[in-house]
Amino acid sequence: MAAPTMDRPTSAAPAAVQTMTIAKAINNGLRAAMEADPKVIVMGEDVGKLGGVFRITDGLQKDFGEQRVLDTPLAESGIIGTAVGLAIRGYRPVCEIQFEGFIFPGFDQIVSQVAKLHFRTQGRLKLPMVIRVPFGGGIGAVEHHSESPESYFAHTAGLKVVSCSNPADAYWMIQQAIASDDPILFFEPKRRYYEKGEVDTTTAPSPLFQSRVLRTGTDATLVAYGPMVRTALDAAAAAEEEGRSLEVIDLRTLSPLDLPPVYESVRRTGRLVVVSEAPSESSITSEIAAKVQQECFYSLQAPVLRVTGFDTPYPPSKLEEEFLPDLDRVLHAVDRSLAW
Repeated sequence: MAAPTMDRPTSAAPAAVQTMTIAKAINNGLRAAMEADPKVIVMGEDVGKLGGVFRITDGLQKDFGEQRVLDTPLAESGIIGTAVGLAIRGYRPVCEIQFEGFIFPGFDQIVSQVAKLHFRTQGRLKLPMVIRVPFGGGIGAVEHHSESPESYFAHTAGLKVVSCSNPADAYWMIQQAIASDDPILFFEPKRRYYEKGEVDTTTAPSPLFQSRVLRTGTDATLVAYGPMVRTALDAAAAAEEEGRSLEVIDLRTLSPLDLPPVYESVRRTGRLVVVSEAPSESSITSEIAAKVQQECFYSLQAPVLRVTGFDTPYPPSKLEEEFLPDLDRVLHAVDRSLAW
């Protein structure tokens, strides 16, 4: 990225370690990327004056102007198509899809253009663009506002897909995604937007496409991403009270998958439970289960188990707690694995 370009006075340097929500961390990460490179442009429905429905882009239009933070029409295909043109011309557009279910009007642009242009031009064109997607349930909303469509895009060759689960990752991963020359879908766990954590704004972050062990354990391995990472950590804490030691791994990257840390963990624990809000059929959890049994067959002491959303359209809000994986369902899967 280019050297920082400052078009406004700066205040005193902030403290290196700050407590912030995931929402604020993404906002600060976007701000840092826009300060560092004048070619970074934020665009989407109501991202400017309103600051987005979740206020993720709050204040950016005021500070960077309407030429760099653009309120678009309600037309996802137009948003993505415009971003493709901007990326080809050397800009680094960041598109916000207001809710994950609204991404499908732009699906053709993403899979037919965004995913293929680099290969179609034999590498002559790069497409440095980020598509931000708030995803998942837990906010009491209806269909189109609570879905988990990440498997569609992780399956699509030419796209990279990542998901943050905590403020520190949110702050750094959005900047790393913007700095990448590849098109990246950035899935944000919207039900976790207002959970707080410490963010060190000076320490070098982990590589973008790398999973991470968050908690070590010896009895079984829990793998999750996005909103389910907190659920997995809570399950590990509850299991510890019963004398069971669970290792928790945050995938962070869904395409490409970084599974060597998972293989290493499973070879030690002998058991794996994969947790995701998405339906189980033809999903990321399916791919993980297949690859782990292929690579760790002789280490497994039980079948790989999955705790997921159900294979139905997202239900009305009054039923979503029955649909979403929760602490009890994760612990039940752990019990089944340990009893095998």
